[in-house]
Amino acid sequence: MRLNKDDIFSISSEEEFNAQALAIFQYQAKNISVYGEYLNLINRPIDSVQHYREIPFLPIELFKSQKVLPEHAQAEVIFTSSGTTGQITSQHFVEDVSVYEQSFRLAFQQFYRQPKDLVILALLPSYLERSGSSLIYMVDDLIKHSAQQESGYFLYNHQELYDTLISLKSSKKKTILIGVTYALLDFIEQYQLDFPELIVMETGGMKGKRKEMIREELHALLSTGFNVETIHSEYGMTELLSQAYSSGYGIFSCPNWMKIVLRDTNDPLTLLDEHKKTGAINVIDLANYNSCSFIATQDLGKFHSENTFEILGRFDQSDIRGCNLLVQ
Repeated sequence: MRLNKDDIFSISSEEEFNAQALAIFQYQAKNISVYGEYLNLINRPIDSVQHYREIPFLPIELFKSQKVLPEHAQAEVIFTSSGTTGQITSQHFVEDVSVYEQSFRLAFQQFYRQPKDLVILALLPSYLERSGSSLIYMVDDLIKHSAQQESGYFLYNHQELYDTLISLKSSKKKTILIGVTYALLDFIEQYQLDFPELIVMETGGMKGKRKEMIREELHALLSTGFNVETIHSEYGMTELLSQAYSSGYGIFSCPNWMKIVLRDTNDPLTLLDEHKKTGAINVIDLANYNSCSFIATQDLGKFHSENTFEILGRFDQSDIRGCNLLVQ
């Protein structure tokens, strides 16, 4: 079975989402061996699933020990997660990278605008210093499609970044600065800006460089340092092919082919009723149809109105209950 990606990216209703999710579930349950084995271990027959909320979610930890890819498929690219020395990292085997490209391009346009209309600056030193980053793959593509000569990367050359931002403010060019959290903090400790029109997007992560901070404190510091009203955020991960975006206050929205559902923190196989607002995050990413579209993450979240959500934190390893059936 070959799924039609155009049908996925043109979803416009709950009914269409449900139909596509069920078709993808049927395909993945039969063709992704680790997912099929997981369904057998939890005793969930494929034919018993009649709605996307009944689909079991594969524990994200399995991407560290298993090849989550259809039988006989070949990976065009392998994305890897970051990790400290000696730590086992996730690997996402991507059969068709053009699906990822279509996903992030459409989502970026939905929440922002065409890259050609933006100056896109990237302050992502820890990502640039390793290979296999799906974030760098996305930002590379966005920069390439920006028609603005100022677009590009900045490693530790903060003075050059500061000078570029001052020039862009003067020229009134629409600008977005995408940065890893610790690098943005390093920058504003050296330089203070007054650039209210700037979009500052933090991608999360101290990468062991700084003490972790609560979002409210972090965003307050960044807002003051850049003199912007809100801090934008991106919610994505190595194991996914789609991203959710926040335009401020930590409230994220998904593109139409992505959805968040919450599970019980004490029973990973049970989803919470929709009126119960806080739990562990499961992600449905229909763009990820050549891998696994139904992933149980280690994040804690809270629902808000109209399919928006907030990230509250992460599980400690000791808090992950019942999700280690196949982890070796």
